[in-house]
Amino acid sequence: MINTKNPNLAGILSLCLGVLVFSTQDAILKSVSHDYAVSEAIAIRCTVALPILLAMVHTEAGIKRLVSPNFKAMVLRGVIMLIAYTAYFMSLPALPLAEAIALFFCVPILITIMSGPLLGEAIGAGTWVAVIAGFIGVFIIVQPGTSLFEPAALLSLISAATYAFAMILARKLGVAEPATVMSFYQNAVYLVGAFLIAGLFAALGIHEAGHPSLDFLVRSWVVPSVNDFWLMAACGVIAALGMSLLTHAYRTAQANIVTVFEYTGMVWTPLWGFLFFNEIPKWTTVAGTVLIIAAGLFAMRSATQTPLRDADAST
Repeated sequence: MINTKNPNLAGILSLCLGVLVFSTQDAILKSVSHDYAVSEAIAIRCTVALPILLAMVHTEAGIKRLVSPNFKAMVLRGVIMLIAYTAYFMSLPALPLAEAIALFFCVPILITIMSGPLLGEAIGAGTWVAVIAGFIGVFIIVQPGTSLFEPAALLSLISAATYAFAMILARKLGVAEPATVMSFYQNAVYLVGAFLIAGLFAALGIHEAGHPSLDFLVRSWVVPSVNDFWLMAACGVIAALGMSLLTHAYRTAQANIVTVFEYTGMVWTPLWGFLFFNEIPKWTTVAGTVLIIAAGLFAMRSATQTPLRDADAST
């Protein structure tokens, strides 16, 4: 891990590296999204991550911690996170990476909205202005009602909404578990869910749907090429390594300081889109992204007394 005499600096460096590691997963999944099913990619990723997470649980807390009284809460959260990440991954075949990640970064804004009715927290007038600004940014990117509107953008927004709800749920339930234990349960739910999704569409005989995002969901599993298998398997290592880095970041430094640097993902993901897929962000994407980031930063600043992030949120 990254060690410096300044804990906040160490946390920032660790988080930035973790975000960089995680960003490569988006490029990998986009590269395989036209030939394989999202459930197959998730299954391979989670199978590879399983022994790594077991070793991390053993090191941090001991294997016995997997027998937890919070079993139901962690499974429920895992199901919500499965929906969030499946929706996000489904958006990748149809959207430029810059758009997909920009819309996903509505999470702080959505957490702010949900914290009122679900947690009873007061939301000031200034925060509501930031929320409105953030959604203006969303409209600029999505452009609903025009010929440029891509329905897959809704998947990225669904992902952000369910992810935000999972963060609220983790706080509301007060699950006092080590980050590695929560990540292990999350990974296990992903793995079971991937097989259930694949089995459902196989039983229904649905193998194509006429849209890149839906095809990524319903496509039958096939034996991957050696290169593609290793790419999908690498996602398991990425998930475990990224989780470890983010866990270190949030445990080393103040959450309200390091969480701002999650927005460095807005640098790396579009960069992979440009380098590997020849994607150049539209001016509307750039403008909308600036608004979303500004609104998100203000929303996070307003919540510094009661941060909602948990250490394994990005896994």
